Amino acid sequence: MTQRPLGAQISHMLKARGVDVIFGIPGVHNVEMYRGIEEAGITHILARHEQGAGFMADGYARASGKPGVAYVITGPGLTNIMTPMGQAYSDSVPLLVISSCLDETAAKRGQLHQMIDQEGAAACVCDWSHEVKSAEAAYALIDRAFNEFATARPRPKHIQVPIAIGGSTVEAAPDRPATPLARPMAQPDDILATAKALTSAKRPLILFGGGAKAGAGVATELARRSGSATMMSYAGRGIVDPSYELDLGAFLARPDSAKAFAQADLVLVVGSELAEVDLWRTELGHKGQMIRVDLDPTELDHPAAERSIVADAAAFVENLLDTLPETSKTDWTPDEIAAHKSRWRAETDAERPGIVAVADALRAAIPEDTMIYSDMTQFAYVAKEVWPMSRPGHWHHPFGYGTLGYGMPAAIGGAIARQGKPTLAICGDSGFQYTLQELGTAVEHGLPLPIILWDNGKLKEIEDCMVRSQIAPNAVIARNPDFVALAKAYGAHAECPKTLGEMAQTVRKAFEADGPTLIHVKAGIAG
Repeated sequence: MTQRPLGAQISHMLKARGVDVIFGIPGVHNVEMYRGIEEAGITHILARHEQGAGFMADGYARASGKPGVAYVITGPGLTNIMTPMGQAYSDSVPLLVISSCLDETAAKRGQLHQMIDQEGAAACVCDWSHEVKSAEAAYALIDRAFNEFATARPRPKHIQVPIAIGGSTVEAAPDRPATPLARPMAQPDDILATAKALTSAKRPLILFGGGAKAGAGVATELARRSGSATMMSYAGRGIVDPSYELDLGAFLARPDSAKAFAQADLVLVVGSELAEVDLWRTELGHKGQMIRVDLDPTELDHPAAERSIVADAAAFVENLLDTLPETSKTDWTPDEIAAHKSRWRAETDAERPGIVAVADALRAAIPEDTMIYSDMTQFAYVAKEVWPMSRPGHWHHPFGYGTLGYGMPAAIGGAIARQGKPTLAICGDSGFQYTLQELGTAVEHGLPLPIILWDNGKLKEIEDCMVRSQIAPNAVIARNPDFVALAKAYGAHAECPKTLGEMAQTVRKAFEADGPTLIHVKAGIAG
């Protein structure tokens, strides 16, 4: 068949572009989008709320390396998924949201799901948002989205299809052009200049961000050859082998890390935007020369560097390594690096007491290749500093937008992408309740997903903030449900371990279960 309703043609087009899974919720307005999903050979994952669908698509994208796709309805379906779109924008996640929309809104009021400006609302939280007027426009925008995912900083896109157009019979989408897509590459002069700066520096320091994940295979060797100390942003964890003796870990947000940067005579920043949520201070702290490498040219001005290079970070690291001598001696010593890390770990433990020991016990209990999705919770705030990662892209957190409710649905998307491989969710007692209904999706698909529920009985981070601000704690305690009973009501497994040993045993068992397991871990759990 060359002619089908546009909704069906879009599903076939997505399949041809490599899409195997779509997340979403059908409704009367977007029903045509569902006509061709099964025929195209795509699996649809039914979420319980569009916010959950968006987070699942985000988690799927992070785990698979492919764009996450979600279908939602006009109006509330779109507004419900806007929070995940905002999160995907902050964290550079390739997310394509396709919604239905009304055929006419200016001359006709009071329609089902009507918004004043649906296209404009979505544009506030994504890279771009457009309404299609024809099948040809729909195909062009879908290809534009996939091309930009492949060649530029990946960020969410929104396409809305009017109801009548979605059901109209049209020709199939054209084949995708065979021209290979490529990201910008550094100029040879930039590579040579960076190599010269590294080999002549006495105390070079390389900061790797999440944009450099694909260069992890050679990043540690680059550091060794140049004699550089290394540090990673939270999103860059795992890029450098944690056994590298000059690695400062992921303590970038420690205020005192500014002193380490001040001791460097060259700072090379690869794939990090140096955002507020990376530093949690106004300045990096460096006093020497800085070289910055980033795919996104808009991120290279703050702070400005002596040399700014617009390039794919992974390719830059590989090309730079090829120009370096086998070894370079610098003034960094393993002892001073170890002293920094020991002090920062102690600070982290003192700020939020009792969590480091639980994180250490959990880390020892899970397989090395576990992919972790965490929510906005104190457990994650501690763990992402002190938990060394042996591989990149295996801990995902809602960094920039900072939305609660991310952890479990994103882990569901990750588990669907990683069938047969271990995936773990970490949630707080408050954040879990934002999207707890997605337990139903995890049960429905029989996902062996351990869900660590860290329960300190309150919004502890906010309470601590109020106390530091000399505000009497207010509105930080809510009555929690019986989490174990609630999970079992959904058909999930659930346990409340009393000791760290029991927790470890429960986690190991959960990876082999026939469905998700909620593991209710209360603050103060016995060692």
